[in-house]
Amino acid sequence: MKARRIVFIILALAIFMSFNIQGGMCKQKQEPKQASGGDLYNEIELFSDTISIIKTDYVKDVGPKELIYGALKGMLSSLDSHSQFMDPDTYNEIKVETTGKFGGLGIEITIKDGLLTIVSPIEGTPAFNAGLKANDKIVKIDGEITRDITLISAVKKLRGEPGTKVTLTILREKAESIFDVTVTRDIIRIESVKRAEILEDGIGYIRITEFQENTSKDLGTALEKLKKDGMNSLILDLRNNPGGLLSVSVDVAEKFIEKGKMIVSTKGRMKSQNMEFKARDPKPYMDFPIVVLVNEGSASASEIVAGALQDHKRGILLGTKTFGKGSVQTVIPLRDGSALRLTTAQYFTPSGRSINGEGINPDIMIELEEKTAEKDEMKEGKKEEKKEDIFEKLEKEPKEGLTPPEDKKGDEKKSDSKKTEEKKEEVKKKSEIIYDSQLLRAIDLLKGLKVYKTISG
Repeated sequence: MKARRIVFIILALAIFMSFNIQGGMCKQKQEPKQASGGDLYNEIELFSDTISIIKTDYVKDVGPKELIYGALKGMLSSLDSHSQFMDPDTYNEIKVETTGKFGGLGIEITIKDGLLTIVSPIEGTPAFNAGLKANDKIVKIDGEITRDITLISAVKKLRGEPGTKVTLTILREKAESIFDVTVTRDIIRIESVKRAEILEDGIGYIRITEFQENTSKDLGTALEKLKKDGMNSLILDLRNNPGGLLSVSVDVAEKFIEKGKMIVSTKGRMKSQNMEFKARDPKPYMDFPIVVLVNEGSASASEIVAGALQDHKRGILLGTKTFGKGSVQTVIPLRDGSALRLTTAQYFTPSGRSINGEGINPDIMIELEEKTAEKDEMKEGKKEEKKEDIFEKLEKEPKEGLTPPEDKKGDEKKSDSKKTEEKKEEVKKKSEIIYDSQLLRAIDLLKGLKVYKTISG
């Protein structure tokens, strides 16, 4: 009991000191903190009991820092999939925008339903070229099961020297298959505004792959060029766009929304976290109809733009429901060099709809029709496996690599020849519109709007 009391006194003193040190930051929330302070103080005794029992009875001696760090990791991860405790080494890794170059895969990841999930592969990156898709679940990284993995740990495992390889075991629920994909890391260079062109009949097409610092400027240049080329309507493609900078999403949306109108708001528990972002562009493009293409890989900043255009009836959303990533994380450094990554606010569309966990439903729901064997092999009505069942199944399976569904019919190796790859890319570009059912429907929709405008006078 004496050991327990000592631990309890130390913890109580630490909390008291913490409240005093952070007092300047907590003035706005002083009353609620006092109201809950007593309850917290009472619950700390349970925590101190547990630490005392571990210190005296656990089979191995565990240092106090290791215990406290472990408790903090569990505490933060229990809040939501984005909040995390970072030890000093982990914090330093994300804090330093490394001066040396590191290799990546070109995917945005999150934890969804307890599984490490790809939000979206970015077009033109190793992950995209390897055939990874939005909502693919990464259940193993180089043979190690990802059960209970944190986002920071996953990023550390996926990142590495350019030219090195990483093998991902993928669960693709729609195809009801588990297979291995080996991806070669590379320096990720992203061209955020791609394929700005006139498709047909004055219909412009612009694809935005990510929201970076130069995206708004590049979009403005693309719009001016298309206007000169005779654009009278626009398809804005935000599919498989994992997001990016909040400020840039506002800059993009305001190009199509009247000055002074709301684009997005953030709401948290503190007044300083409640913000409104309104359109400021004095000359937005208001003279042509817009169709916005979205899918389950459209997340965060993409959802902000799509939600604003939909709420203001400035664009028609076509495709499938978006990912639903609409929360703000703040990194708060701690005294020993560690830090908290804490969810402090959520995004809301102009009409007040929450994006986080909800996603945005398109005005016209159209699934992408893919001409692959994968679609034909899908079985209807089969129950989805729980995440525990998936990991148990993986642990029982032999360690040999798993084959992607499209490779099962014949074990033919893919050619590494540059000529073959270039040919494939050429064919893909030429036939992209033919096989893109969502893009075709968007073109038809804009043509229909023009016909209706003509006959209605």
